[in-house]
Amino acid sequence: QMWQAGKRQASRAFSLYANIDILRPYFDVEPVQVRARLLESMIPVKMINFPQKIAGELYGPLMLVFTLVAILLHGMKTSDTIIREGTLMGTAIGTCFGYWLGVSSFMYFLAYLCNAQITMVQMLSLLGYGLFGHCITLFVTYNIHFHSLFYIFWLVVGGLSTLRMVAVLVSRTVGHTQRLILCGTLAALHMLFLLYLHFAYHKVVEGILDTLEGPNMPPFQRVARDIPVISNAVLNTTAKTIALTL
Repeated sequence: QMWQAGKRQASRAFSLYANIDILRPYFDVEPVQVRARLLESMIPVKMINFPQKIAGELYGPLMLVFTLVAILLHGMKTSDTIIREGTLMGTAIGTCFGYWLGVSSFMYFLAYLCNAQITMVQMLSLLGYGLFGHCITLFVTYNIHFHSLFYIFWLVVGGLSTLRMVAVLVSRTVGHTQRLILCGTLAALHMLFLLYLHFAYHKVVEGILDTLEGPNMPPFQRVARDIPVISNAVLNTTAKTIALTL
């Protein structure tokens, strides 16, 4: 029995190590390569006659998603919102990871319908590095509150990262209609997500927290009850009755 129990534990440990080892190639990247890919994500490609190369790693996109979560937390703390830390962290992680994973899955399905030459890992990497422009825009505009400055960064920085992704998808898609559907959907979702994070995210989170935590009720206060005035005759009668009883 001891041999069988040890064998089972060893097989479980080996299977866990094997599963981790499967993911290791997607995170085996040098910091210099990540820095170069961050800079490349802001430079649209010009050659679309042949498929452009997409980095098949997830370390950089994952770090960008966590960076976006930290920027959203910073933006909520610099505002006048007083909420719980755990709920704030959960909503930020859910929003960022939901967009990254959800939109990547949707775009991969749409790319499959449009016969685009791209894998799921490449789509995750492409969209993840595309969030670098969002991080720059939100970090600057959360600290410098000018709507005109946000629109400039939205068009320039967010537009450059979106054009980079669109150009890569165009190079991997055949057909004008397929290119229009695929690239138009990605550009609309990516640019609208940045608008949502800047204008509507705080209000949506506050509405969710009001629903979960309830309205802000004032602290409970004890109020002294009104004691009716008793006449002296009643008090004297009660005292005489007690005296006779004793």
